[in-house]
Amino acid sequence: MNKNMQQYLDKAQVLIEALPYIQRFNRKIIVVKYGGSVMVDDNLKKQVIEDVTLLKLVGFKPIIVHGGGKEISRWVGKVGMEPQFINGLRVTDEDTMEIAEMVLGKVNKSLVQLVEELGVRAIGISGKDGALLRVEKKYSDGQDIGYVGEIKSVNARILYDLLEKDFLPIVCPIGLDDDYHTYNINADDAACAIARAVKAEKLAFLTDIEGVYKDPDDPETLISELWADEARKLMEGGYIGGGMLPKLANCIDAIENGVSRVHILDGRIPHCLLLEIFTNRGIGTAILNSEESRYYHGEQ
Repeated sequence: MNKNMQQYLDKAQVLIEALPYIQRFNRKIIVVKYGGSVMVDDNLKKQVIEDVTLLKLVGFKPIIVHGGGKEISRWVGKVGMEPQFINGLRVTDEDTMEIAEMVLGKVNKSLVQLVEELGVRAIGISGKDGALLRVEKKYSDGQDIGYVGEIKSVNARILYDLLEKDFLPIVCPIGLDDDYHTYNINADDAACAIARAVKAEKLAFLTDIEGVYKDPDDPETLISELWADEARKLMEGGYIGGGMLPKLANCIDAIENGVSRVHILDGRIPHCLLLEIFTNRGIGTAILNSEESRYYHGEQ
């Protein structure tokens, strides 16, 4: 058999391997949280959008929730302001809020444009639209961090309507409080709240790390799959630290509120979303509820 034919057979095998996953998740909602350095690299950005568009075209119902922290910091610096953080959370005064909303709106429409270029209809919405995201003021260990919101409610009807009309919703994490003041929302929190509200089958975080490690200093200890209660034990045992701690807490919260699977993926790996969802051996960490069976049997 010539080399070219073998390449085609390998491609066919990949498609066959993907078939059970396509069947299982057909017409199911998947929420993709998109942020970090993945948003800064134009090639990676294009690949992420290609992945999500492909998911849509093979029958999934994806929703993108995006951040924009690095871009906000860049613009805050551009206008001569100093970004401030308390306990890892951006302090958002009125001026910063204005810049954040402007930058996130720009990011939102650039993602819409990329999806539209691939022939899929996308709608970019802010959490303000139709009161999609209602918030209350968030404090960090009792400290005032300005216009940062904690989500109180999600108007899922808007997202269901858009999905029903065959749009791909792209959500910008800005919300309103009861007095109609504008608040910035942590994009991880927004993705979790949205995934819970629409009872998503999957929630995928594209991050700057490979996944969850038993030992953060040893890359060989990457955990492919774990149940939510195992994830909680890792947190309580002091194995998880830094920025992974709130992310993992968000994942467990999503699982306990009806999301079947949460994936933590290294967005710097090209097409990581497709590799995790459509292959027998995932590349990140999948956290699942107790009713879900493991995919990647054996090694852990």
